[in-house]
Amino acid sequence: MGIEAALAELAERVPQWLTAATWLSLVLVAALLGHWAFYRSLRGVTGQTDSAIGSLLRRARRPLRLVFLLAALSLAIPRIAMPFGWQAWLGQLALILFLVILGWTAIVLINHFSERAIRRYRIDTPDNLAARKYLTQLRLLRRAANVVIGILTAGAVLLTFESVRQYGVSLLASAGAAGLVLALAARPVLENLVAGVQIALTQPIRLDDVVIVEGEWGVIEDITATYVVVRVWDWRRVIVPLKRFIDQPFQNWTRESASIIGAVTWHVDYTVPLADLRAKLEELVRAAPLWDGQVVNMQVTEAGPETLTVRGLMSARTSPEAWDLRCAIREQLIAWLQAEYPGALPRRRAEIDLHETGPRAG
Repeated sequence: MGIEAALAELAERVPQWLTAATWLSLVLVAALLGHWAFYRSLRGVTGQTDSAIGSLLRRARRPLRLVFLLAALSLAIPRIAMPFGWQAWLGQLALILFLVILGWTAIVLINHFSERAIRRYRIDTPDNLAARKYLTQLRLLRRAANVVIGILTAGAVLLTFESVRQYGVSLLASAGAAGLVLALAARPVLENLVAGVQIALTQPIRLDDVVIVEGEWGVIEDITATYVVVRVWDWRRVIVPLKRFIDQPFQNWTRESASIIGAVTWHVDYTVPLADLRAKLEELVRAAPLWDGQVVNMQVTEAGPETLTVRGLMSARTSPEAWDLRCAIREQLIAWLQAEYPGALPRRRAEIDLHETGPRAG
């Protein structure tokens, strides 16, 4: 009799379930069609997709789809005869959609206004220090805000479930080992998040900065919420945690200005005419298109047993240009020495005593 009663009850409920599911399906399809028609009409009104309104509408398309679904559920649930338990389940689903819409809308608005502000600044120019400062702050703070909003939204959604809410209340009340484990597990994420805020405010590094990290010369290509991407000269990427730039020293070649002084070293013979060498170096540097017109100098930095060490200093607008300038001047000055003063190139001397004809007596 128990099985027969259960089957009879199931037979009675199946039509009700099918009816409710059919109505809900029709409501959701109508919501999606309404969303599509709404966007079609808005695109016809706004016209230009590159405008601020058009950009905002493109970003808000998916959150608005959830808005239409939430509105449809809110209107349909009280008017459809639901089987037992469905109304509570759908009510919780509507609450979850509402929380997701709030968080998603906040992220969309932050990204929209930050992207509109970023477009006013360009870092593909030689004098881009102010732009790099602003873009670094804006991107880091935007990503930190997105992470915080995402965490808060996920937490709010989890708290809509009774079991999770009870666990959270007991966890806060007890403050026991589970809370300590969760805090330790989240420590790397939180440390990098805090480091990102510190970098955004103090700016030890910025986008497009030239740095020396882990013995590698590279350019700051991207700064995310947890790590920094450094593009090395041979196109490799070095991924460095944000916390690394707060806790450990590194070289930043473009901290205050992109201009930099490069040095070139030659080893020459003692017979080299230093005045002519200095004049030729200045002539070559002043004629180089990569020189920024600020620094050119020559110094004898060391006098060894066989050669002199001569160092030439020259400045350029950026570190890549300084590298190319150094290579060009090094090559041109060597070619000049070979043509004009070949005897001034490094050579090893030896002295032979012709009077000594045999071995000395012991």
